[in-house]
Amino acid sequence: MSKKIAFKTLGCRLNLFETDSLASEFSKRDYKIVDFSDKADIYVINTCTVTSMSDQKSRRVISQAGRRKEDGITIVTGCMATNYKEQLEKNKNIDYVVDNDHKTSVISIAEAHFNGEIIDNNSFEKDLFNYEPAKDTFHTRSFIKIQDGCDNFCTFCIIPKVRGRATSRPVEDVLNNIRKVVEFGYKEIIITGVNIGRYNSDGNDFEALVEKMLEIPGDFRIRISSIEPDGYTDSFFRLFKHPKLAPHMHICLQSGSEEILLRMRRMYTAKLFKEMSEKLQEMYPGFNLTTDIIVGFPGETDEQFQETVSMTKSIGFGHIHTFKYSVRKGTRAERLPDHIDEKEKNRRGDIIRKVSEESRLNHRKSFIGKTQRVLVQKILEDGYARGFGEHYIPVIITELGLKTNKFYDVEIHGLTEKDEPTMLAGLIK
Repeated sequence: MSKKIAFKTLGCRLNLFETDSLASEFSKRDYKIVDFSDKADIYVINTCTVTSMSDQKSRRVISQAGRRKEDGITIVTGCMATNYKEQLEKNKNIDYVVDNDHKTSVISIAEAHFNGEIIDNNSFEKDLFNYEPAKDTFHTRSFIKIQDGCDNFCTFCIIPKVRGRATSRPVEDVLNNIRKVVEFGYKEIIITGVNIGRYNSDGNDFEALVEKMLEIPGDFRIRISSIEPDGYTDSFFRLFKHPKLAPHMHICLQSGSEEILLRMRRMYTAKLFKEMSEKLQEMYPGFNLTTDIIVGFPGETDEQFQETVSMTKSIGFGHIHTFKYSVRKGTRAERLPDHIDEKEKNRRGDIIRKVSEESRLNHRKSFIGKTQRVLVQKILEDGYARGFGEHYIPVIITELGLKTNKFYDVEIHGLTEKDEPTMLAGLIK
């Protein structure tokens, strides 16, 4: 009988790419992939440590797997495994702790274990990019890793410690990965990494890499995931005229206060960010710009917070991921004075979330009467199809008989606000 394996992924899209690749490789070797809530021979947990809440979620999932595993094994990998490796190795619920540098070795570690071999995780070579193109994944979209690590060293961020210095994947490896998943039938490619805007390999920067991606033949589109606001030029923005490049970017603002951005050691100004957002809207009305905001950074006054509120309202983001500042051991921000208490951070977070809900609703309402090209991801119980348009807005197509992983051109005719603002649309006849 084939062994059963279950995966749990926490955190970013980079982790999603790495889990998809590992799961696809296990599947090729005749392992049966089961739900994480089921009994399995192997539990693989790809962890996150970007905030204290991420740590709590990761520990909770590790405990769940430990209670379930019986004669099986639990392998913990990802950023928490790198950050707390020695501590986790003492956890009785965990059999193997695999840091990010050795994550591609998870398959070899599992197979060696069941062959009765004694394994030293560190005996495997470090490799950040040796991931096979994933054919069988947990998603209808394909994540493509182009880069790892970061050299920015923002004062609040632990990522350079757990992901290392910035490293770019060779151009041809990236392009071949995309060609392969397009051949597998994927219709949407999501470009991911830690700081993808700093991509640089073989004389190609990020703009040059995206241009090469757009030249790949096939019926698919490319979506850029989370990216830093590194002062993009008009020539980069002009790439969005290409029909394969989705008009949506998640660009991390973090704060609308110039003083707080300096204290965070961010590599841009609020003024530059505002100008960039205005340029995008001028070139592409309706462009979906989403972002991250951190509230309660050490020393953030109410006046500085109000600068963030004002800026988020004026830009009108399609969505805002709101984070409370979380102390990360070893970062510069840990040593800063005037840390904000949790009650105040919660109050500020609620304000930003309310701004986000209002701006998201307004942005989506602006699409009523317009068209979208929707990639169907799910057929609902009533037979209608749900997916995302090119602007990354959720759409329910009120037609029967549609198929997943297929593009449909639709006209937006309404909006439902049950769980989140979701567009209602019909096929263009």
